[in-house]
Amino acid sequence: MTHRPGPTPATPSLTQRRKAATQLDIARAAAELFTEHGPDGTTAESIALRSGVALRTFYRYFRSKQDAVAPLLAGGADRWRESLAATGPGTPLPAALEGSIAASLTPADEAAAEGLRWTRGLLRASAEDPALRAVWYRVNQESEERLREVLERLAGPGADPLEVRLAAAAATDAIRIALESWAESDAPVEGPGSPAALALRCLRELMGGVALWSTSPDGTDRTDRA
Repeated sequence: MTHRPGPTPATPSLTQRRKAATQLDIARAAAELFTEHGPDGTTAESIALRSGVALRTFYRYFRSKQDAVAPLLAGGADRWRESLAATGPGTPLPAALEGSIAASLTPADEAAAEGLRWTRGLLRASAEDPALRAVWYRVNQESEERLREVLERLAGPGADPLEVRLAAAAATDAIRIALESWAESDAPVEGPGSPAALALRCLRELMGGVALWSTSPDGTDRTDRA
């Protein structure tokens, strides 16, 4: 497998960083209120009040109260793709995907654990709100499209484009299904039944028939080595 470095992202300007910070503050406020009061009991006005911004500022960044949680839901996927893109040269794609997924879904500190719990609350709330559910699906679709670009670089120019596309879809769905299943349970953020454990299980099940998963960098079939 040939790894090619991706383009170096431009450093965000101070204005862009402030905008992103404000959006994240609003997203956290929205997540707290959705978790506490549900979609019907939450308004754009209450989100703006809790996040400390004017209502007009809220609508400058978001079209609806449901749309406000998108930065929070997308943040984990962004960090995961960054971790995957930084994979060391020569790392087999299965190991790269499994390692990055496990790292991204295993909380390194209490703040990360709290982020997972917010996601659980949002996913539970989305069961009652189609618009909130639509935001979740949109975030996953956008993440899958960006993941394809990362996997294309990691897999190298000789990889089958269809296999790369399948891998991106499988990895994205593995995390989505794992988080949804975890949200329906009372399992902890780590250990059996956790997001990381469920995602790795889903990934292996979904990728079982994909050649990129079963073929080693030297072109031999992994299943022949079992």
